Amino acid sequence: MTLQELKVQAVQTRKALLSMIYHAKTGHTGGALSSADIMTALFFHVLKLDPSNPFWEERDYFILSKGHCVEGYLAVLAERGFFPPEELETFSRFKSRLIGHPNNKIPGIEMNTGALGHGLSISVGMAIGLKKDRKTNRVFTLMGDGEQAEGSVWEAAMAAGHYKLDNLVAIIDRNHLQISGSTEDVMSLEPLAARWESFGWEVKEIDGNAMDEVVQALTSTPLKPEKPTLIIAHTIKGKGVKAMENVASWHHGVPNKGLYEEAMAAFTRLEEELRNAKL
Repeated sequence: MTLQELKVQAVQTRKALLSMIYHAKTGHTGGALSSADIMTALFFHVLKLDPSNPFWEERDYFILSKGHCVEGYLAVLAERGFFPPEELETFSRFKSRLIGHPNNKIPGIEMNTGALGHGLSISVGMAIGLKKDRKTNRVFTLMGDGEQAEGSVWEAAMAAGHYKLDNLVAIIDRNHLQISGSTEDVMSLEPLAARWESFGWEVKEIDGNAMDEVVQALTSTPLKPEKPTLIIAHTIKGKGVKAMENVASWHHGVPNKGLYEEAMAAFTRLEEELRNAKL
């Protein structure tokens, strides 16, 4: 997709995930919205994949470590053609395979995730295996910033640096909020970039809600040969819905009818503006 098309698609991703949450009456709204630009760029521009053959041996691998924000993941998989978009209407319903965390019974999902701190460890193992098999596939993982308090993240970070995994790209959705408040109040993370660099990673900080920066960063990996890449994507929790932006309580929440209709109308207007914009 072109940059303009990716911006439009990101709005459609937000519309789809908000609709899922509203109709299911459950979901992790804030983080799904903050990471929608990243998810859109990955699945519509960056990852090497084949929706008609999800287990294609040459594919890039993606692990959603912050698995509670599955709504955006499901939205991009459906739109990309891994399963029919109509199935999104079954999200969190009885007997649906579209549940509140990634489920590897769904095409395009490699691993069941959501116990925070596990995604990077899984990704490091995949990247080591690919190196040993002399394959050129890449591994991408998206983590939350609250997740950085998990010790297993740093064990995996140490291993990735040690094994010089330049086929591994980790992204942190740095929206500065977690379920119980500010990340810096709950467990201070800064200086975050310096900490990752000390573990042997090459680090780049970007505006994770600016599609041009997201695409430029993700298509420039590895940032340095023989080093794993970390992208710290500074985002806004609840991005796109003004009443939700930078509000910790929207980590998990369902909009009422009025807020939902207002948000969807705003997304529709933005979508039209982007379609009509001249680059």
